[in-house]
Amino acid sequence: MDFTTMLLQLSTGMLESVKIFFFTLIFSLPLGLLICFGRMSKNSLIRNIVKVYISIMRGTPLMLQLLVVYFGPYYLWGANIGGKRFLAIIIGFSINYAAYYAEIYRSGIESMPVGQYEAARLLGYNKIQTFGRIILPQVIKRILPSVTNEVITLVKDTSLAFALAHMELFSMAKQISAAQTTFMPFVIAGVFYYVFNFVVAILMEKAEKKAAYYR
Repeated sequence: MDFTTMLLQLSTGMLESVKIFFFTLIFSLPLGLLICFGRMSKNSLIRNIVKVYISIMRGTPLMLQLLVVYFGPYYLWGANIGGKRFLAIIIGFSINYAAYYAEIYRSGIESMPVGQYEAARLLGYNKIQTFGRIILPQVIKRILPSVTNEVITLVKDTSLAFALAHMELFSMAKQISAAQTTFMPFVIAGVFYYVFNFVVAILMEKAEKKAAYYR
């Protein structure tokens, strides 16, 4: 196999990795905020359930969670979800990363001075308006560095999709390497991951600069 053919095949795997990355962000970021509200709920039952969920998601390997999401329905209810690996991957990644984002959101929200809530109430804002117009923009600015770290980790974690035999970049590189007995696919994959992360880091840095307005 020549270098160009190898590169084209790995590009196909890279596209799958990019899809996992973007779909995970699309679902995990808003889900994380919802989980954060549950974590901060005044209802002790909801709060403790969410705390257990976060503890499990952060305390067990993502690879194991992917296997549970994919094979769990079959062993529990006899449901056949064969062929829906990508859906299982997105669900597994989303519920895992949402737990991390929930704690990041919580740290940002709890760092806000109480005086801002009191001032907003005096101005006639209700709770939703206070959070959406005053608190959330500042929280986003404060948590962007932590979110950036998780986003960069996500780029690399997409390789864990190989646990469900999904042909993303790492799986493709491993397959080509075994078939051609060459280490080159892993080198190319490493360059792809690095460039992807480099682009993500630049975009997140620009986002941080724009959010600096809320200082």
